[in-house]
Amino acid sequence: MARFRTLDDLDPRGKRVLLRADLNLPVRDGQITDFTRIERLVPTIKELADKGGRVIVCSHFERPKGKVVPEMSLRPMAAALSRALNKPVAFAEDCVGPAAEAAAAALADGGVLLLENTRFHAGEEKNDPALAQGLAKLAEVYVNDAFSAAHRAHASTEGVAKLLPAYAGRLMQQELEALDKALGNPSRPVVAIVGGSKVSTKLDLLGNLSKKVDVLVIGGAMANTFLAAQGHPMGKSLQEAEMHDTALRILDEAKAARCEVLLPRDLVVASRFEANAATRTVPAEAVPADMMALDVGPDTVAVIEDRLRQASTLVWNGPLGAFETPPFDTATVAVAQAVASLGTSAGLKSIGGGGDTVSALRHAGVLERMTYVSTAGGAFLEWLEGKTLPGVAALETAA
Repeated sequence: MARFRTLDDLDPRGKRVLLRADLNLPVRDGQITDFTRIERLVPTIKELADKGGRVIVCSHFERPKGKVVPEMSLRPMAAALSRALNKPVAFAEDCVGPAAEAAAAALADGGVLLLENTRFHAGEEKNDPALAQGLAKLAEVYVNDAFSAAHRAHASTEGVAKLLPAYAGRLMQQELEALDKALGNPSRPVVAIVGGSKVSTKLDLLGNLSKKVDVLVIGGAMANTFLAAQGHPMGKSLQEAEMHDTALRILDEAKAARCEVLLPRDLVVASRFEANAATRTVPAEAVPADMMALDVGPDTVAVIEDRLRQASTLVWNGPLGAFETPPFDTATVAVAQAVASLGTSAGLKSIGGGGDTVSALRHAGVLERMTYVSTAGGAFLEWLEGKTLPGVAALETAA
């Protein structure tokens, strides 16, 4: 694993610390509906503030496209941060310039300041050096705790990291260490579960994983494409006919890399995709013409659980079926609960991530029993694809 400076290497007392966070929280009717990202950010802010640092938090929020959009202001996040930290959080009307500079200068040791939405400036997404310099002017050191934005080469994630001594926050550190255990330097055997609807959206992911893991489990509707490519009738199932050659190529490459690809042995099918629909379980090669595959069957679950019992590490991205609509959540829930049990009984290290994956694990009641669950979305996926993340690379260069 690359060397990164962490908070263990920083004495923040009396220093102005620019902390890149991810406060792009879900908001409905003006109310924050999920505080997970704030909860995960609190340890870094608290540690810096408790050690006497002057913490200046910056973040993007939604897509104002370089313009000031009042309903996309971060001001409500200041109140939420204040409640989470149980201390006052000041707010600056801009992220650079006189307003930000005055607010930063007014901070006392242990104080916390939230800057306005970085994306109110067009230079943020363009990684404009002038905006990066404006941010750097506010502080003496830079801490990045926003792995979820690390796949973007923006002024607040990459540009400013090259202008100030740069450190990984506790959340960033935790994420990088978990990912290193997943694929960088994992305990073997390694199993990867990849679900989702389309092969076309996960080509790079499947290609990279097939070279790094011992067993690749393919579920969700994308498994239908692989089965159809092998000549099996899939009835009315969702599948990508134009991806058949690609699917076969992925299977060949995995075989050459000595990676076992586990496709469904049986499928749960229905004539209609609706809650509590009447279902049948059929062999994977025998989907009736008037039905569609919406989950993997019990035989497949049993094989997956067998591979997991032999594994030391699991990487999970994507559900095995249409879990949002019961009864097509059965396989995902069963495997998730098996993973949680194996973590306790056999020490299985389990790392999951991606929006649907987080929702599925929460639905199965095992979110807190996984070794690590990334809420990073796109950054987690790009890391699994083997891509360089600019925000991470900038920290590595600065270390």
